[in-house]
Amino acid sequence: MANRNNAILESLGSGLIGAGVLTALHETARHLIDEAPRADLLGMRAIQKVMEKTDAEPPDDRELHTWALGGDLVSNALYYSLIGLTKPRHALLAGAALGLAAGAGAVGLPGPLGLGTEPTRRTTATAAMTVGWYLIGGLAAAGAYAFFKKRRKNAE
Repeated sequence: MANRNNAILESLGSGLIGAGVLTALHETARHLIDEAPRADLLGMRAIQKVMEKTDAEPPDDRELHTWALGGDLVSNALYYSLIGLTKPRHALLAGAALGLAAGAGAVGLPGPLGLGTEPTRRTTATAAMTVGWYLIGGLAAAGAYAFFKKRRKNAE
């Protein structure tokens, strides 16, 4: 049971590291690069849409931004924690696949979901950064997962 709990914590921790790296990239770049993706705007729009559908009043933009970042961290951490379904020797490939799939979704899905295409597809550079940063998040999750597994194996 302890090993199973450790495996779950390793997966969740790895996912959180990947999500943290991704969020740090997004938040830093949006202040420094004109064409940077704006995942925060997608999150804010999604929250606003849900709140409006339920006749709830969305908070002001500052609080909405905070909610969006929190939602991004939680959802991306859970997504990247899927790295725990692979063997450590396949972590890099799995992390890359998770990152590329998330990046492709972040570029392709917002339009059909009614969230707009500008935040992640405004220019070719914006789309490339979007995919690249989700890939980096997946690779960070993979690196953390391999590290946690190796550390546990060495401790046993």
